[in-house]
Amino acid sequence: MLWSLLKILVFIAVAAGLVYGTELILETPGEVTLAFAGREITLQPLGFLLAALVVMVVVLILLKIAGLIVAILRYLFTNDRDAITRFFDRGRERAGYDALGKAVMALAAGDSRMALLKAQRANAKLNRPELTRLVLAQAAEAAGSSEKAAAVYKDMLGDDKSRFLGIQGLLRQQLEAGNTDTALKLAEKAVAIHPKNNKGLDTLFELQSKKADWAGARATLSQKVRNNALPRDVGKRREAILALAEAMAAEAEGNTARARDSAYLANRLVPDLIPAAAMAGRLHAEAGEARQAAKIVKAAWTVAPHPDLAAAFAAIAPTETPAERQSRFAPILAIQPDHTETRLVSAELALAAEDFPGARRALGDLIETAPTTRSLTIMAAIEKGQGASDEVVRGWLAKALSAPRGEAWVCSVCNDVQGTWVPVCGNCGAFDSLVWTRPPETGHSDGTTAMLPLIIGTLGETSAGATQTAEDVTIDAEPTPAAGAAKSDTAAA
Repeated sequence: MLWSLLKILVFIAVAAGLVYGTELILETPGEVTLAFAGREITLQPLGFLLAALVVMVVVLILLKIAGLIVAILRYLFTNDRDAITRFFDRGRERAGYDALGKAVMALAAGDSRMALLKAQRANAKLNRPELTRLVLAQAAEAAGSSEKAAAVYKDMLGDDKSRFLGIQGLLRQQLEAGNTDTALKLAEKAVAIHPKNNKGLDTLFELQSKKADWAGARATLSQKVRNNALPRDVGKRREAILALAEAMAAEAEGNTARARDSAYLANRLVPDLIPAAAMAGRLHAEAGEARQAAKIVKAAWTVAPHPDLAAAFAAIAPTETPAERQSRFAPILAIQPDHTETRLVSAELALAAEDFPGARRALGDLIETAPTTRSLTIMAAIEKGQGASDEVVRGWLAKALSAPRGEAWVCSVCNDVQGTWVPVCGNCGAFDSLVWTRPPETGHSDGTTAMLPLIIGTLGETSAGATQTAEDVTIDAEPTPAAGAAKSDTAAA
């Protein structure tokens, strides 16, 4: 509104200036004499101005004729077939570029209606569809006309210069609409056209990961590494994650051979990747390769002790007695003796062997310094095994139910807690985002770590001094591969 008013005021001022100037010239006395080739022409001031204007028009016409002659000569002697067309379209082109510029500025200013109008004019004036259609589609999207934008993007597919941009526009629309299947196909086409476009590769990789297309994701990852778009160490870790995902999928399908190959590859790429080490160790153990399984688990345990590694190490000899298991675990537990996981596993092994004082010594001060569902449940089992009263055992169990859950697989992007490790967060879809850490506290424990944790399975009756009543309190847990020869009776408090 203000700009329009300003233009009107400028027009009035220019018109008034011209009228004033004309009156001034008419009232000015004198003559203008032109002498040329022995001839003189005398003109009044106003006549001189009119003559000058005529000369300027003639010069412009002559220049236009000269330009046309040059275009014809180019067409005749250089075989430039577009020379004459360009000559006649020059003014049209200027108007088109002017409209295009105004459309871009309107987009930047957030004036979607003006942007759409100017973009349509530019598209009609210019023969540059790779430019005008893109701006037109963006203006249509800004104006809320997604259907019109989609139609323009589809038109862009017919031109080699604009095909990639058209696919990118349609891809973005499909992603916003949640049509991941169509988006995946469009992303594949975009990468096929421009394999070095890192943004397109990122989009394709994300879609392939969400669709569990691990083979395709590995191919995309390899292209990113070739493009030097990823550091080598990051590329290696992601390749290990994808290989592990392939192994998990193959095992679920019953393809043990493929699962082993992929799991072993993942472990070779990143030996301290806990899920890969645990799976590779377990598969080696199932194949009768106990020495290789132990080597893999110990290497990962040296970096970061973890319940999955302890379970994999226990699975190497599933039929051993609790005493034999304690003896076999001793070297691996000596690697990081003060680590929380080491102390918890030591306590659980002692419980399985009914060595309740040993379990208490292994647990140490964890129930005071870092109480969790797992450590407090172990303490309840110790008290139960040593013949403590029902009230004491119930007290520890009550503390366990309300204590922090302890470490778990937590998504670093959305903080969602996953029961087991997965390559893609089930909540937000982020790739390789799970870390083993304490989750944000929610004020209660959901018991996902099991009421009697990793090693001992179900605690049996462990003390002759413990008596059963009609109001038994049961300490249960799901049996694990590490339970081994632990007793599976139910202990009553």
